[in-house]
Amino acid sequence: MNEANSENQGPEDVPSDQPEVVVPTGPTRCGFCALVGAPNAGKSTLLNAMVGSKISIVSPKVQTTRSRVTGIAMAGACQLIFVDTPGIFSPHKRLERAMVAAAWQGAADADEVVLLVDTARRTVDADTRSIIDRLKQGGRTAILVLNKIDLIRRDKLLGLAETLNQDGIFTEVFMISAETGDGVEDLRAALVRRMPEGPWLFPDDQLSDMPMRLLAAEIVREKLFLQLHQELPHSAAVETEAWEEFDDGSAKIQATITVQRDSQKAIVLGKSGARIKAIGAAAREELEHLMDRRVHLFLHVKVRENWADDPDRYRDWGLDFNA
Repeated sequence: MNEANSENQGPEDVPSDQPEVVVPTGPTRCGFCALVGAPNAGKSTLLNAMVGSKISIVSPKVQTTRSRVTGIAMAGACQLIFVDTPGIFSPHKRLERAMVAAAWQGAADADEVVLLVDTARRTVDADTRSIIDRLKQGGRTAILVLNKIDLIRRDKLLGLAETLNQDGIFTEVFMISAETGDGVEDLRAALVRRMPEGPWLFPDDQLSDMPMRLLAAEIVREKLFLQLHQELPHSAAVETEAWEEFDDGSAKIQATITVQRDSQKAIVLGKSGARIKAIGAAAREELEHLMDRRVHLFLHVKVRENWADDPDRYRDWGLDFNA
């Protein structure tokens, strides 16, 4: 078990690094932007940079994002609603099929599709090629975003851009580093220009529609994978079981980490419980920073071999069990 500190605020109450919103005097704009790409292309990092706060978990492991995560960014009179989708790849298991189906649904519903490409790979990988082909077959255009430009030589970057542009589906091309912020503001400005006129769909200080209980579970899952990215596969889930408020403003959060085998439980616990204590301490620190209160965080680990075949868990993630 591990203890930590926080309060029952919604993500909309999380302090944001967004510039102060100016009340618009002219027509407002509002639209949906779907961030798609192969696993680990940097979609979650870009979403967090656009929103100005931690909304989507970031991990060196691929396929970290399991469901569609909505982040809301204000840019003057425009409200940009970003949908961070799971990475698109060739699925084999039920959970993988549901994740990929959620990604394509997010793209279908969006006003603009933003395709992120990890330029550090220095080539167009099979998953990215498959995404481009499907967009082309569906008659969809997209904005091409070449990410991680700080990790590739300029001549290689320009060659990759030229190769991708030959597909004829990209309306604009941006070269950015979501990690450092280089080029992100230019991309934001272009998205603002492309959004349709219309009323805002959320209050101007709301950052996400993700429930706080789910965000807390996602932060624990991120720290789990950051600690165990070599030892633990994606056969782990985290669920917030209880949330209790106290008069002093602090909150008690109980979360359960579910794995499929006893051997995985032993890995998560670590020697004398050292690993789960470290995971809990890192999660507690981030929750306290996000919500600006004390959190008492208690983590438990249980084994459930077939948790990935539980329809209720898919519903909680906003995924289609039968995809």
